[in-house]
Amino acid sequence: MDRISDVERQRIAELLAEGAPVWRLHQEVNRSRHVIRRAVIALHRPARREPGRSPLRLSLAEREEISRGLVAGESIRGIAGRLGRAPSTVCRDVAAGGGRARYRACAADRRAVRLLRRPKPAKLAVCPRLRQVVEGKLELHWSPQQIAGWLAVSYPDDPEMRVSHETIYLSLFVQARGALRKELTRHLRTGRARRRPRGLSVRNGQGQLRGTVHISQRPAEANDRAVPGHWEGDLIFGTRSSTIATLVERTSRFVMLVHLPGSHTAGVVADALADTIATLPEQLRRSLTWDQGKEMAEHARFSVATGVPVYFCDPHSPWQRGSNENTNGLLRQYFPRSTDFRALTQSDLDTVAAELNGRPRQTLGWKSPCQALDQALR
Repeated sequence: MDRISDVERQRIAELLAEGAPVWRLHQEVNRSRHVIRRAVIALHRPARREPGRSPLRLSLAEREEISRGLVAGESIRGIAGRLGRAPSTVCRDVAAGGGRARYRACAADRRAVRLLRRPKPAKLAVCPRLRQVVEGKLELHWSPQQIAGWLAVSYPDDPEMRVSHETIYLSLFVQARGALRKELTRHLRTGRARRRPRGLSVRNGQGQLRGTVHISQRPAEANDRAVPGHWEGDLIFGTRSSTIATLVERTSRFVMLVHLPGSHTAGVVADALADTIATLPEQLRRSLTWDQGKEMAEHARFSVATGVPVYFCDPHSPWQRGSNENTNGLLRQYFPRSTDFRALTQSDLDTVAAELNGRPRQTLGWKSPCQALDQALR
C-alpha cells in the first residue's frame, strides 16, 4: 500500500527541517522514491489560505462573546449592544447555529468559513428535480422571473424547489456553471445567448386625430383597475408593413390578438376591433385606451358599433398604456420583427394568446391572466 502514515510523514518533515539529503530520507523511511517524493511535495505545498473576512461579518472572538452571553442568560439585544452589532445580525447567527441551547462559537465560525468559499455549486446543477421543472417552463416560453414566482407559489413548503430568476439567467448565460442547456436561451423573450445593455428606442409622432377624448377623462374605475372591462390597445408591426392589433384588459392583463386582413387603415382596424369586442360579455366592454396612431381615426364609428368609448393617451407617452406596452414586449418572443403577419391566421393568433394568458404574472401575485379574469368576474 502506497499511502504514507502520519508517523512517517512527521519523520520526513523533521528530516527536511534538519536539511537531510534525499538518500537519508530513503534510509529513515522505508518507502519507494515516488511515495517519498509525493510526501515532500505535499509538505512544501503552501497551506490553504483562510478566506478573507469582511469587517461586516462576525469574527470568532465575537462569536465566543455571543456564546458566553447566551450561557449567562443575556438577551440577544443586550449581547448585540455589547458587541456594537445590530440585534438582527446576532439573532440570525444564533438561529443558524441551532438556537440558544445548541449555539457553539467554533461550530458557527466553521460554518461561516465554509459558506465563504467560492465558487459555490449552482443550485440548478445539484438539484435535478428543480432543473427539470425550470427547463420545462423555459421550453413553454416562461420568463425566469415568472418561473421563480410560480415555484414559490406552487411549492410553498419545499425550500429545495426555490430558485431566483437571477440564478436562472446566470445558469443560461454563464455556461461554466453547467446547470442549464445553452440552447434554452432561444426560449427567452429576447432570444439572446448573452446579456447586453438595453438600447433606447424612439417613437415617432403619428399626427393629430379629431374628436378625441383625453385619457384624463377616463373613469376612475379604469385608472385604479378596480373593475374589469377596460382595455388598452395598439398595433404590432412585422415585415412589409404587416400588422396585428393587441388588446389587453387592465385588471387581469388578459390579452386578445386581432388579425388585420390586408392593411391597417382606419376602416380595417375599426371593423376588426369591433368584431372582436362584440364577442365579449357586456361587463367586459367598458372602455378602450389607444395612442395617437392614425389607425384609430375612425374611433367614433367603432364606439357607435360597440358602445365602447375610446380614450387617447398623450403623444409619445407609452407609459400611459403600460399593460399593453409590456404585453407587446412579451409577444415579441413569439413574433419577432421579421414575422410576416400576413402568413398567420386568427387561429394562430388565438393559440399564442392562450399560451400567454396561461403564463403567471408577478403583478398578479403569480396568477395567470386567465385565473385573474375568472376571479374578477365572480
